[in-house]
Amino acid sequence: MASVSYGPEAIVLVLATAGAAGLGMTLPVTLAIAALLTVLIASYRQVIKAFPDGGGAYAVAKRYFGARTGLVAAASLIVDYVLNVAVSVAAGVAALTSAFPGLHGATAEICVAVAVGITVLNLFGIVHSARAFMLPTFVFVTGIFAVIIGGLLRAEPAVAPAAGVAVGDMQTVGVLLLLKAFSSGCAALTGVEAIANAVPSFAQPRIRRARRAEVALGVLLGAMLLGLAVLIEKFEVGPTADTTVLAQLTAASLGDGTAYYIVQFATIVLLALAANTSYGGLPTLTRILADDNCLPHRFAVASPRRVYRYGVVLLGLCAVILLIASGGEMNALVPLFAIGVFVGFTIAQAGMVRHWWQHRSGRWRARLALNGFGAVLTAAAAVVTTAMKFTEGAWLIVLVLPLLVVAMQRVRAAYGRIGECRGANTVPALPRPGEPVVVVPISEVSELGREALSAALSLGDDVVAVHVRLPGSDPRLFSEKWNSWHPGVPLVLLDDATVGQPVARFIRENFAERTTIVVIAEIDPPTGWNHILPSHRSEELERQLRRIPGTLVTRLHLHTGPAARGVRAGGQAVSEP
Repeated sequence: MASVSYGPEAIVLVLATAGAAGLGMTLPVTLAIAALLTVLIASYRQVIKAFPDGGGAYAVAKRYFGARTGLVAAASLIVDYVLNVAVSVAAGVAALTSAFPGLHGATAEICVAVAVGITVLNLFGIVHSARAFMLPTFVFVTGIFAVIIGGLLRAEPAVAPAAGVAVGDMQTVGVLLLLKAFSSGCAALTGVEAIANAVPSFAQPRIRRARRAEVALGVLLGAMLLGLAVLIEKFEVGPTADTTVLAQLTAASLGDGTAYYIVQFATIVLLALAANTSYGGLPTLTRILADDNCLPHRFAVASPRRVYRYGVVLLGLCAVILLIASGGEMNALVPLFAIGVFVGFTIAQAGMVRHWWQHRSGRWRARLALNGFGAVLTAAAAVVTTAMKFTEGAWLIVLVLPLLVVAMQRVRAAYGRIGECRGANTVPALPRPGEPVVVVPISEVSELGREALSAALSLGDDVVAVHVRLPGSDPRLFSEKWNSWHPGVPLVLLDDATVGQPVARFIRENFAERTTIVVIAEIDPPTGWNHILPSHRSEELERQLRRIPGTLVTRLHLHTGPAARGVRAGGQAVSEP
């Protein structure tokens, strides 16, 4: 419902190019959008009934059109979640700067700060509560209807609307202008699919409650859009550089006193909550995609607070990039919003057509016709929106959507190859014991070397110590110390300028057919900044060993803190046998 703060403004911004005659078409364009909203609400009630487990367009597409179309739906959802954050933050900051014009010069900085703040809060795990959202939503909806009713009762505006932005090239009211205004205003329909995505969040009976909530959303959203459109024409409100259309309508209806600031702050809070909902939706979606091998599996890893941090960080980073690129201007981002939304709408409803055709139960013909009509309308809206907004940034969405699909397909193919190498779909033979060779790189004769060799001898009987003589070192000094120590482990001396490559080459040439365990011992620095002090040759060695099949690395850490010295060991599989 927060979309009413930027949907009507998007319409006005286009129609204002035709002057008063153009603004006079605000109500007819809004009526067309409300008609489309009615069809969408009816269609998504069918989606809720057919898919009570949620998932929306992704679930429908995956079942009825296969994996590739499912990825198109997923890509459109990803784009929508990112744009929802960017647009909501920009619209909230626009409401803030309308209430406090002195902040207008810092719009971009405030937008970035808000987006970063929301991201950081979500990294710590915000608990989403319907009750917490209830009060600001109630205040916002009540405030919007107070604006509408107050405006309808007034013969003259309480505060005259600000002078509109001067238009350079005046246009006439024609079909293309109306289509462009319609495509811009369709941004107000974003969020209609949210209830269908979250059916499992409802209390029992879930389907009935979710369908009623969908109707309530449609009625409230449609009434607010139409009411604001009537006031826009009545008060002849146009777009300005410093004040949003909603702020102008509020001042015209309620004056610029306390009620004005209540509506503005309610708008800011609700837009912040609208942005925050993406942080619950996108990380969950990326977790599902990771489980389906369409994204790296780290997107499915949750923190102790049950936060999918990689999804949260990705969402925040993309939103910040968009806000910086647009300078925090709401009207620069809104044209991008509706394209991905309508792609998802179309896929979901086309999938429902196949659903009713296959099941043919109850009044399936009427339901098929409803979803088919909705699919045609939303497909047409997607084409119109893309064509009308292509040069205003829609080309970016047209480019990003297929790139996301291709990227997810490549990730899935890569996981398929990895699965074949693992033999995950076969019953493996019984494991057989084998005698591994344990290789211990030794840099010096020391207590650290003793700990490394002790650990190696506990892992197997075939232990080999390797020492790389670097340029500038005395070639006899290490041999003399080793012979005087005489640990009972054979020593191999190598000469090279680095450590990783000669050790890796030695293992390939001598133990290619055997399982090799490499024990790397290193000092664990006592404090955080001390980690810059070691040479970090162990990391160089491990990078080289990752390329050798059948190699396992065990790293030993010798503590240097005030407590008694001890060794902490960690094993890490470097590559698959």
